[in-house]
Amino acid sequence: MRNAFIDELVKLATIHDDIVLMVGDLGYAVVEPFAERFPDRFINAGIAEQNMMGMAAGMASEGCHVFVYSIANFPTFRCAEQIRNDVDYHKLPVTVVSVGGGLAYGNLGYSHHAVQDYGLLRMMPNMLIAAPGDPMEVRACLRYLARHPGPSYLRLGKAGEPCLHREVPDVAPGRWLPISLRDGAATLLSTGAAVSSALEWLDTPAYAGHSLHSMPLWGMGSKPQQAERLSGWGEVITVEDHIHDAGFGSWLLEAAASAGLAGKVRNRALSTEIFGQVGSQKTLNRLGGL
Repeated sequence: MRNAFIDELVKLATIHDDIVLMVGDLGYAVVEPFAERFPDRFINAGIAEQNMMGMAAGMASEGCHVFVYSIANFPTFRCAEQIRNDVDYHKLPVTVVSVGGGLAYGNLGYSHHAVQDYGLLRMMPNMLIAAPGDPMEVRACLRYLARHPGPSYLRLGKAGEPCLHREVPDVAPGRWLPISLRDGAATLLSTGAAVSSALEWLDTPAYAGHSLHSMPLWGMGSKPQQAERLSGWGEVITVEDHIHDAGFGSWLLEAAASAGLAGKVRNRALSTEIFGQVGSQKTLNRLGGL
């Protein structure tokens, strides 16, 4: 996903001369193609993430679309006040890019585990969450964000995620993308890199009759349209590499409850057993229930 991100961002920056990439002294061996092609639009803000987010907001207020790139929790929880007050409140075109969503940095411990980020960012009323499930969805999300600049959160995996689409799909907030369609009345609905895990489950007896959909773009603004999507299914099981509380499944349950459809939705997410644990992404996902 990281390679698809930087490749697509370079292509978009060729077209959109307002695109700026800002990093917090990391991303080496990934961000160089952008830095070398657009040195005047590449900024290393150093290990000072809160200053970086404030600077991004200032540049965005002057007409730039700033992509702020860092690992997991560093551009989110460390910068929560700046995102809330400077970016979201003023509806500024800043895309917070978090690489290593979920437990992708499992070996580095809790400080690098992004398992509460959906809960934080989805409370921002103007924030659009972009959680692509494969490299093609990364490109689709970036193209959408470039056409609709505003407060956004792009959550990337880093574990060599497989391509699930043959071509770049058409995405929009709240839209369900079909990955595998079957005749049954139940579907798995996932977001982010957890889509790959959900796809593997289709080969197990428990989910043999289930379809699979991905939702790469979602947020507070796309909740109302979910009731119509849910009405066509007997059961929807959400899958996410985030804790149960305040995540993607909770978001869908809130949308379902307002329409009297909460009984259709079940959640599969990480349990709190993973807190304080160190290990590979695969090991921690298994420990957490995925």
